[in-house]
Amino acid sequence: MPTETFEFQVEARQLLQLMIHSVYSNKDVFLRELVSNASDALDKLRLAALRDDGLDVDTSDLHIEIETDPGARTLTVRDNGIGMSYEEVGQLIGTIAHSGTAQFLKELQEAKDAAGAEGLIGQFGVGFYSGFMVADEMTLVTRRAGEDRGTRWSSRGEGTYTLETVDDAPQGTSVTLHLKPADPENQLHDYTSPWKIREIVKRYSDFITWPVRMTPDSEGEGEETPGPETLNSMKALWARSRDEVSDEEYHELYKHVGHDWRPPLETVRLQAEGTFEYQALLFLPEHAPHDLFTQGYRRGLQLYVKRVLIMDDCEALLPPYLRFVKGVVDAQDLSLNVSREILQQDRHIRMIQRRLTKKVLSTVKDLKAKDAERYATFWREFGAVVKEGLLSDTENRDAILAVASFASTHAEDEPTTLQQYVERMGDGQDDIYYMTGESRESIENSPHMEAFRAKGVEVLLLTDPVDEVWVDAVGEFEGKRLRSVAKGEVDLDAQGDGASGEEREKQGEEFAGLLGWMKEQLGDEVKDVRLSSRLTVSPACVVSDAHDLTPALESMYRAMGQEVPQTKRILELNPDHLLVKGLNQAYKDREDRSGLVDTAELLHGLAVLAEGGRPKEPGKFVRLVAERLERAL
Repeated sequence: MPTETFEFQVEARQLLQLMIHSVYSNKDVFLRELVSNASDALDKLRLAALRDDGLDVDTSDLHIEIETDPGARTLTVRDNGIGMSYEEVGQLIGTIAHSGTAQFLKELQEAKDAAGAEGLIGQFGVGFYSGFMVADEMTLVTRRAGEDRGTRWSSRGEGTYTLETVDDAPQGTSVTLHLKPADPENQLHDYTSPWKIREIVKRYSDFITWPVRMTPDSEGEGEETPGPETLNSMKALWARSRDEVSDEEYHELYKHVGHDWRPPLETVRLQAEGTFEYQALLFLPEHAPHDLFTQGYRRGLQLYVKRVLIMDDCEALLPPYLRFVKGVVDAQDLSLNVSREILQQDRHIRMIQRRLTKKVLSTVKDLKAKDAERYATFWREFGAVVKEGLLSDTENRDAILAVASFASTHAEDEPTTLQQYVERMGDGQDDIYYMTGESRESIENSPHMEAFRAKGVEVLLLTDPVDEVWVDAVGEFEGKRLRSVAKGEVDLDAQGDGASGEEREKQGEEFAGLLGWMKEQLGDEVKDVRLSSRLTVSPACVVSDAHDLTPALESMYRAMGQEVPQTKRILELNPDHLLVKGLNQAYKDREDRSGLVDTAELLHGLAVLAEGGRPKEPGKFVRLVAERLERAL
């Protein structure tokens, strides 16, 4: 048949012009697309040979070959796969995408940035045409397996293409790109360079089933050209059974995807079959990265489609509180190069995320039950970030609580779970008590802990910033309320010997005048002044009202740029402390109480300091302390 010239449809011409004029910043993806197409052709040939015994084809050495010619400025990607007939070339190549081209153009033009535009390649079947980003002309020669004659397709991307029948075409498909001059400033690299070809194949196509080979140039005249070099490892460890893979191979893959020189703490495998097939190989690191809590931390798993890398950091595959997990997911039924926006809306991706999340949490639970030492390592490194899920992932909140552990006054070196805490609760105790702070030491030395220590009531010691928030979001565990020892009123009479109701009433009457006077004197700084049932040693402490924000939480919101009003605290006095008793007696004995104002301010300042805060006027507080010390000498 003679050579025939055809015109592209109008939309296809517009698409080609967009491709040619460098819409995409990462032009390397053209080679990924061509290698992926070649891999699909090899898969189809192997399947056709299995189904049709009469198909006379050789499948003993199926492979992909890349050939470069720096002198002619050409790059050829060749496979010995299924190939295409004349009609198929016209249908699959000539018209680009029968349906969706208009939608593709619309989304391409609406893409707000290069990254968003780049993600559209492949979505509408235009991966082959990405070659025009780097080439002035493309030629395709193909012959379908079982046919005698082949087809040549050629185009310069200027509105027309030619088709002709050829007699000497080998089985499979060969795509030759006549490359544009290299232009590094516009990310147009020298694609005849062997190192660049190696880099692209290693990055995007390392785990493709079939060997990707390249024959390097000879070193000089008269020297023998070396044999073909296989560029990809073909070791898709996630597709092989556990018995076929050594720990060393898993560790090497982890180092590759996790950019970590240490082996992982745990390896997690998952394979889903049925209507939507995918395989996952995840790793729990042994150490938290230094930037885990910074805004620019890059999270997400590597997403493959049929062993072709689609995205380096696909955030949609795991929730943010598992951002430290590394690994790969290989889906069989996704389109190549789908955008991040599409992934966020894809129901299959949401299904994968739910399954992977549950698998990671169940793995941590197994670690906790079977290997206390490795679990302790995991929780020490990642417990703070996992607890973020108690705020954002209500579906898995119970599973997160089941793997969480907390420091406690029950044991200095051994953390506890909420379940263990509940099992140890004494008769009459209805609440799970906790206190937040910067460190275990600062919490244990807090005045708020005195009565709990005296009565042997266990308190959880929470020192991560997220602890200030999740306890309010969770609220309770197995019907037991989570209650801060530094908020609201505390009554521990049910847990041991304490002041009777009659004694409390008597103390209230005895100190009523002092309490009212101090509230008046400190009115700008306190919400109330009352007697305390949580103090046994210290003279005073400040507490938050039951539903007020703590100072730490106020600071956290302000650090995030949110304006929150200053919350007044409640000053509690220890009626059994000599200082408080003496102040009360002085209040009763003196008609002129102006000399006691400084003492009241000192008492309040000491209470603020005891919880790690700072007095409103530090200079004045220091002066008052110095005067008192001077009088005592």
